[in-house]
Amino acid sequence: MRNLFLVLAFLIPAPLQAQGSVSTATFAVGCFWCGEEAFEAVPGVISAVSGYSDGRVRNPSYAMVSSGLTGHTEVVEVKFDPAKVSYEKLLDVFWVNHDPTVVDRQFCDGGSQYRPGIYWHDEEQKRLAEASKEKYRKLKAFKQPLLTPIVKASQFYAAEEYHQDYYKKNPARYKFYVNGCGRYTRLDELWGKLRK
Repeated sequence: MRNLFLVLAFLIPAPLQAQGSVSTATFAVGCFWCGEEAFEAVPGVISAVSGYSDGRVRNPSYAMVSSGLTGHTEVVEVKFDPAKVSYEKLLDVFWVNHDPTVVDRQFCDGGSQYRPGIYWHDEEQKRLAEASKEKYRKLKAFKQPLLTPIVKASQFYAAEEYHQDYYKKNPARYKFYVNGCGRYTRLDELWGKLRK
């Protein structure tokens, strides 16, 4: 009987809590497809989900958000293991993956639904986000001010399934979009060596 318990203990996975905690971070870098690509490449990130936040309507659709009338912005909700990657590291990834010199647009995408932002979930994230903004204000090579807001996270709604991992599911279309939008060219102009 003891051997049976040992076998069962081996086969049944340990609870998530025993494997390490999971934290949540939320960022808006313009197109959420691009946010997924940037954050999923970071070791320690468990998932990056495209969605909508900071709006006035419950359960919005892509068509509703695209109209610009719901107040939502496209965001990426990042689940990460803080034992493997720090929130500060995610903030570093955030800054060099968006244009902080503009409001209500990113690259070729215009409208309030593409506004960038850091959405903090607790006071510690707020403190770290504000410190990172000051750090990048000093590090930047460009003259324009950093306009990216730091605001409290609100209700997150996952986007439709066809948006999830779009850059993996549709690599040719995604590449055409980012190149046509001039995303990487502009990021390199702004951040240069900091992106490497």
